[in-house]
Amino acid sequence: MRKKILVVDDDLSIIKFTRANLEANGYETYGAADGTQAFQVIEEQLPDLIVLDIMMPDVDGYEIVRKLREWSQIPVIMLSALDDEKDKVLCLNLGADDYLCKPFGIDELLARIEAVFRRTKNTTISSNPAFTSGDFEVNFVARQVTINGHEIKLTVKEYLVVSTLALASPKIVTFLSMLQDIWGPEYTDEKQYLHVFIMRLRKKIEEDPQKPQHIISERGVGYRLI
Repeated sequence: MRKKILVVDDDLSIIKFTRANLEANGYETYGAADGTQAFQVIEEQLPDLIVLDIMMPDVDGYEIVRKLREWSQIPVIMLSALDDEKDKVLCLNLGADDYLCKPFGIDELLARIEAVFRRTKNTTISSNPAFTSGDFEVNFVARQVTINGHEIKLTVKEYLVVSTLALASPKIVTFLSMLQDIWGPEYTDEKQYLHVFIMRLRKKIEEDPQKPQHIISERGVGYRLI
């Protein structure tokens, strides 16, 4: 079955161009020119991935991904004309999976789409069913993280980060290793991606994110879960 991709952009020429190229590469595609249309397509078609422009007239991409993350973990690749680090961090913090600057080449977009599908599919399962540390547990079979028996809601990417650390615990997982394993070899220079997701995870699982007890930073090397 072909994977379904929704392209959201107020520039109809970009929608047409992107959809034509994605269709030529085996994807089933849909288009939406604004936030209202986007949510209608999402509810009707449940796409496997969304390519989402930030700057739109009625509801911008920030608000769309914010609302989407209240009920869905559909992967999102954000598009922006701004090549700005703060903008990239904001998108990742809101729950986007990746960020691509306009103008973009179709080969780069395809590579990023394939990378997203690859990492959301290939979640390693340990020979042990779970990692446990006190009241904190990572269940590899159920793909759940719990504290005191209560499930912590994580995005697909957040779970991949914490499960990678749990599988290696108590050893250090280097920045390079995590970026290659979770994002792909083309992301080895994107340390900011990893820092953002670690920060998001700490807010969800640490009693005091400023004084983490589970996810420990090893300065200049990587992270480990204890």
